[in-house]
Order: sequence, then C-alpha cells, then structure tokens
Amino acid sequence: MTEQQADAVVVGAGLAGLVATHELTKAGRKVIVVDQENRNNLGAQAFWSLGGLFLVDSPEQRRLGIHDSAELALQDWMGSAGFDRDDEDFWPRQWARAYVEFAATEKRQYVHDLGLRFTPVVGWAERGGGFADGHGNSVPRFHLTWGTGPEVVRIFAEPVLEAEKRGLVEFRFRHQVDELIVEGENGTGAAVGVRGSLLAPTDLDRGKASSREVIGDFEIRAGAVIVTSGGIGHNHDLIRQNWPTERLGPAPTTMISGVPAHVDGRMLGIAEDAGANIVNRDRMWHYTEGINNWDPIWPDHAIRIIPGPSSLWLDANGNRLSPPNFPGFDTNSTMREILATGHDYSWFILTQSIIEKEFALSGSEQNPDITNKDLKFAAKSRFAKGAPGPVDAFKNKGVDFVVADNLPELVAGMNKIARGPALDLQQIERVISARDAQLDNKYSKDAQMMAITNARQYLGDKVVRVAKPHRLLDPAHGPLIAVRLNILTRKTLGGLETNLDAQVMRPDGSAFDGLYAAGEVAGFGGGGVHGYNALEGTFLGGCIFSGRAAGRAVAAR
Repeated sequence: MTEQQADAVVVGAGLAGLVATHELTKAGRKVIVVDQENRNNLGAQAFWSLGGLFLVDSPEQRRLGIHDSAELALQDWMGSAGFDRDDEDFWPRQWARAYVEFAATEKRQYVHDLGLRFTPVVGWAERGGGFADGHGNSVPRFHLTWGTGPEVVRIFAEPVLEAEKRGLVEFRFRHQVDELIVEGENGTGAAVGVRGSLLAPTDLDRGKASSREVIGDFEIRAGAVIVTSGGIGHNHDLIRQNWPTERLGPAPTTMISGVPAHVDGRMLGIAEDAGANIVNRDRMWHYTEGINNWDPIWPDHAIRIIPGPSSLWLDANGNRLSPPNFPGFDTNSTMREILATGHDYSWFILTQSIIEKEFALSGSEQNPDITNKDLKFAAKSRFAKGAPGPVDAFKNKGVDFVVADNLPELVAGMNKIARGPALDLQQIERVISARDAQLDNKYSKDAQMMAITNARQYLGDKVVRVAKPHRLLDPAHGPLIAVRLNILTRKTLGGLETNLDAQVMRPDGSAFDGLYAAGEVAGFGGGGVHGYNALEGTFLGGCIFSGRAAGRAVAAR
C-alpha cells in the first residue's frame, strides 16, 4: 500500500482551502495543498472580491443606529432562501441556521483576532422584494473589509505560509486533480487521496488564463481529502447546461465573466464520479449589472456595478422595470424580468450627480483606496467632487457607457451599442418625465422614489451612498449617462452535499468516509446554504464558515 503523505490533502488554494488549512495546522496536522494555478493565484477569486462580510448585530451596526438581531437575520435568510426541496434542502436548512448564528456570534471575533478590520459605514445590499417576511435584508449588514478581498485572504494566508516554513504545509501548484482515490467496497469506500496531471510551469500574473499543457502526472495519499475548488462561474457551457429556464427564463446568449478562467467547475464532476452527491445544480447567483472591463485581466472580464437605488432601470425595449426591480433590490427577480423580454441586457439612465455618489464597482482592483488601506486617499476619493477614479475611467473608456448633454444625443448613443431593438426617443422621454414629475412634492406614489426616500433615512446611505433626489433632465445635474448592463456570471449556489462537519454525502444519504468539501464547490455549505437567493456578504463568509468546519472536523479525525 502506498504510504500516506499527509494528514489531509486540500484541493484548491482559494479562501476556503486556506481557512481549512489554517485550522488543520493549528491542530498540528500536516497538509498538502494542490492547485492547478501558480503561487501568484493564492487566495483565488476571494482576492478579487470587494471583501464584504455579512454580520449581525455588530458594533458597526449599533454605532449607526441599526437594530439587528439573530432572529431578524434568520427570518430574512429563510425568506430569501425559499427552501422547498425535502431532500436537497435537508442539509442547506441546517447550514443556514448555523451560519446565521455564526454571523451573529463568533464570526466577527474570529476574523478580528486574525487582524481583520471594517470600514465604519455598513452597506445595505440586496434590499429585497417588498415583503417583511420575503427576500432581502431588512437592515444594512454588508461590512466592507478595510483592505477588501486581499485583506480577507491575507489573514489566513499568513499563518498558512508560516506553517509552510515549519514544514506543516506543502503547496503543490500547477497540479490539476483528475481523480479522487477511493479504496474499499464500491459505494462505501473511503477517499484516501488524489491523482492528476502536472501542468507546465508558468509565471503568469494573478488572474491570467494559463496553459493546460500536461507534462506529467502525480498521486498523493492522505488521511482525508478536502475539496475547496470553487464553482462554475467561468464555465459558460456548464452554466447554460444547469440554467433554470423555467424559473429565470432562457439562458443569456451573451455572458461576461466575473471570475477568472480557472473557475471551471471540474471538481464537481470528478467528485460525483467518485460517488459524491450533488444537489441544487440549478441554483446560481449571476448579476444583471455587468459591464465589460476596459482593462481586462481574464477573458470576458466583467465588473459589476454595485448601484445605489436612484438610476432609472429600463429593459432592452425601453420600458421601465416593474417594482421591486430597482437597483440593488432583488437580483433574481430583475434577471427574470430582463430575460422575459427575449434580450439579455438592460439599461441604466442616470446623471453625473448619481454616478458620483451611487456607483461602486465590485472588485478589489476597482477600489484602490480601500484595498491599499489609504485613509487620506479614501477620504479624498469618496468625498471629493466628481466620481471616484475607477468609476470615472469606466465612464470615459467603457464600451457600455454613453455620455451626453441632452436626451436625443443620449438615446442616439444607446442605439449605437444596443444588441436588440432601437429605442424610441419619445417613449424614453415620457418615462423619464413621468418619473421627474414625482419630485414636485416630498411624497410620491412612485415605488422607486419611495424606496429612495426610505434609504436616505439611514445615515450611512444619506451620507455616502444615495444621491439627493433630483430630476434626471435637470441640466444642473448633468451630463446624462446611460449604461448598457450585461449578464455577469459569478456564483454557484448548489454543489456537493455536506453535513455540518463539511463531510460530503453520498446519494443514499450516508457520509462519504474521508471526503470533505467547503466553499463554493459545496454551495458555501450543505450544497446550497443560500437556497435561491443570496443576501450578499455571504460568499466570503460562507467560505470561512465551511472551511473552518472542514478543517476542524478533519483535524479531529
């Protein structure tokens, strides 16, 4: 029998893999981490993230007068998740309760002890579908990391790299796993290692698409295997294969990628071939506010606009989206309405005043002031006249942006980049004029204007996130801006089914001996902790929570 080389082999050097490895090395266990990319990609997709974490009843919330509780957060989570499958949602329901409890108790202290800090303003993401017990966050819960995604990666990477120096961790980069080694009777055997292909060395920068040239093979034996390989976000074929047409409408013809090329979903099929159970394949979380990156890092590189609530949202035909499909409210409902038109894009119309205050861009590289933890730069960038530098660069260079001094010029520019029907100037003018007329009084029957007024009751939104209501056609707030919004691929909400120890389950409901999974490959816990909808700030947190569970469970074996 081949000798065991480590206590655990971790497949994937992203955030969940680093967290699991950190927990294992704290317990003195020896770990081999394999990844198909090079060392420059340590931390994987988490490095590129904005770094938001979902916390409940935090000091940051309390300082802003936000009244939150574990009970309210659980109501929001369950109302958003909409769990409705007896078998597939058995473990996700339990993970959801455990995760909300974690977010309300240990989570902040756990990352704080490792050195993580947050900006003082808590964001109000995914505001929901309009019902108290339905989808959405009742209160702001999006805690932005001071340092964004790279900082979230750093607090786990540093202790793991220290453990590497002590000989407890061995990284094997450019190792592509092709098979899980399972020994024992078919259907009841144990995972004891991995086999795969050695890929040609590369010194490419982080995020760049790398070669898949095979130069050899490998085999690693270990006491347990933890799969932390991420989701399917750059595998458009697999996304289309799993797309929930009956629920969201036809899969988009044009998709742009919010994750690097290595997010390919390979390990899902490999684990399934070995006997693992996959659940909730049709649950995904893609964004409707995607724009093409004018300075791309990976193929089809997309950035998401994280909008405030004031932009006017029109479908490809120029019709206003119906409530509650406002910017930042209900992602899947908005997706469904956009795709129902038969087109896969939509439009924002806004003003310079709105873009200056309400446009944030996802991604650590799009927020250099916060990523670099530069307080002076952040104050200057966020409070100075004009849009933040990265936003202004997209406005001036992005292929999805149209800027004009008047509405006829704006609509003409929109028609030049439309992938579908020509927009009618008179119709657009009617829609905008009707909206603008609602500003004659402090009150309104327009649901979006009511939502803006409500948002500005929250101090954080009023100060840094939501523009003072104004007429879109008021030249004093110009120029006018239109943005073509594309479907941006991002997160896999289903995946490998796992119990609360992050141990992978078999189709018959039994635990798969020796096999564990964490992060996006496991639907961030259980095979789909979010159900149908995410509350945002829950993806990095899901990687942390499930990675911690996997590491601790394997360490205790």
